[in-house]
Amino acid sequence: MSLKEIKTRIQSVQNTRKITSAMKMVASAKLHRAQEAISNMLPYQTMLYGILSRFLAEGESVQTEYQTEREVRNVALIVFSSNSSLCGAFNSNMMKRFTEVAKQYEQTLGKEHIMVYPIGRKIADYVKKTGYTPQGDFTRLADRPDYAQVQAIADELMQMFRKGKVDRVDLLYNHFKNTATQIYMYEPLLPLDVESCLNDTSLQKKPAATASGDTSSLNDANRDNQDDNIKSNYIVEPSVEELLGSLLPKVVRLKLFTSLLDSNASEHGARTMAMQIATDNADDLLNELSILYNKTRQQAITSELLDIVGGSFK
Repeated sequence: MSLKEIKTRIQSVQNTRKITSAMKMVASAKLHRAQEAISNMLPYQTMLYGILSRFLAEGESVQTEYQTEREVRNVALIVFSSNSSLCGAFNSNMMKRFTEVAKQYEQTLGKEHIMVYPIGRKIADYVKKTGYTPQGDFTRLADRPDYAQVQAIADELMQMFRKGKVDRVDLLYNHFKNTATQIYMYEPLLPLDVESCLNDTSLQKKPAATASGDTSSLNDANRDNQDDNIKSNYIVEPSVEELLGSLLPKVVRLKLFTSLLDSNASEHGARTMAMQIATDNADDLLNELSILYNKTRQQAITSELLDIVGGSFK
C-alpha cells in the first residue's frame, strides 16, 4: 500500500469518526429527553397505581370486562422498534422475538387470526415482509411519543376486546435498564392483570425514570405517602363496578404509553452505545494506519538514502 493510499484511507476514517461522534452526541441528547419524559410520567403513574392499589387493598374483588379471560381465537401484537438504523442489534433482536411469538400463535390460531400493530418503521417493514398486514401506520410514534395517539390505539383495542373481536393483546418492547443494556419484554396488555400491573416492570423500577437514573428516593417517598394515606371503609359512588370501569382503561392506556416511552429510551441508549463503539473502533484504526503510514514513509526515506549513497560510490 502506497503512502497516498494510506493517507486517503486515514482521511476517510477521520471523516467517518466525525460522523459517528456527532451521532453519539445527538443520541445522547435524545436519550436525556426520553428520560425526562419518563420522569414526567412517573408522578401520574404513581398516583394512579396508588389509588388502585389502596382501593384493592380494601378487599374489593369486582371483575370487569377488561379482566375477562377467555379462549384465545384472535390475538393482537403490539411491537415496538425504531424508525432508523445504526442502533446496534436493537431492531434485529425485536424482529427475531416477533417471529418467535408469531410462529407460536400461528401453530394454534393461524396467521389470519393475528393482528399486528407495528410501532416503528423497521418492524413495520419486517411485518409486511413476513406476510402480515399492519393495522395502521404508527411510524411517527417511534420518534415522537404522543399520548393522544396512544390513547386512540388503546381505546380501539379495548373496544375490540369488549366486542370479542380480539381475545388477547400482547406487548413486545425493549426495557431500558441502562445505556449498555436493553431487556426484551413480552407482556400481556389485555386481559388486564391488575396485580401484575401494580407489581411488575413499571416505571417506578426503571433507572431511566430520572435524568440521573436514580429513582430510589422518589419511590420511597411515594410508597411512604401511599402508606400514610391508606384508609378503610370506603364509600363508593355510584358503584364499585363503575369506579373500576373508569380506572382500568386509564391503566391500559398508561401501560401502553409507558411501554412506548421505555422503547424510545432503549433505542437512544442502544444508538448511543453503538456510536460510541464505532468511534472507539475508528480511533483504533486511525492509530494502526498512522503507524503503518510512518513505517511506510520511513522505508521510502531509507530506500532513497540507500540509492543516493550507492550512487555516490559509482
